Amino acid sequence: METLNKLLAIDANLIIIGMLLFFYTLEQVLSTPFRFSRRPQHLIENATLWVPLLIINYFFIRFQVFSIEWLNGYNPGINNLTVIPYWARLIISVALYDLVTYWIHRATHKVPLLWRFHRVHHSDTTLDASTFLRFHPLELTLVFGTGNILTAGLFGTDLFSMVLYYFVLNIFVFFEHSNLHYSTWLDKTLGWIFVTPNQHKVHHEQDQQYTDSNFADIFILWDRLFGTYRYKPVKSINFGLKEFEEEEKQGPWYQIRLPFLNVKRISSDELARIREHEV
Repeated sequence: METLNKLLAIDANLIIIGMLLFFYTLEQVLSTPFRFSRRPQHLIENATLWVPLLIINYFFIRFQVFSIEWLNGYNPGINNLTVIPYWARLIISVALYDLVTYWIHRATHKVPLLWRFHRVHHSDTTLDASTFLRFHPLELTLVFGTGNILTAGLFGTDLFSMVLYYFVLNIFVFFEHSNLHYSTWLDKTLGWIFVTPNQHKVHHEQDQQYTDSNFADIFILWDRLFGTYRYKPVKSINFGLKEFEEEEKQGPWYQIRLPFLNVKRISSDELARIREHEV
């Protein structure tokens, strides 16, 4: 337990930078499913979006900590389950954070206002390790960050389990977005319970019937249980959103403004007709 405490005490931003450098380096030296140019520019564009998030998050985290501690005083919830070992309570808590995030993630695809922000992440047409950074700062804090407070309010999850959840989440998200080859063996074994990189890449397919699937971050069980699981071979995936393919729409300034721009979402049927004409 002491080792876990020390591990979780490491600054999350240092972990993110370290993992970004690690996976980004692997993408340069190993064979990858997709090759694309302007990779340094792509990294800079996505990293630029991370800067305002760090600033906003500095203040929001304090509100998040205060809220969860306050809620724990009224609803100890899972912390009352003293009949099970502490490590089991931690696993359950991480699963609960992931479950609530799953439903919030589904909402960001179905609620038009939330989709305006979430499409910043999905507009990336060249998925790689830096896609981890490509989120609108207001979405990660006000939408997904608020979800963690909701989890504490509903189930009594505590701050320590939330830090553990983020630690595990960051590892999964880097694996899921990295432009690396992953064996389909993972999908057929661990992929029954956990989200594998190949499964998450389906979530970044242009076609809305696939974009609106595989919402989980850690436990693919949620998608299997609630009917949102889809699978497609990585080689046949077209990443991004058709309406944002142009290079001038990939820059950070456009992405920051994107939630406030009226851009019609292209449905699966419309995309099929567009692809027919392109052929």
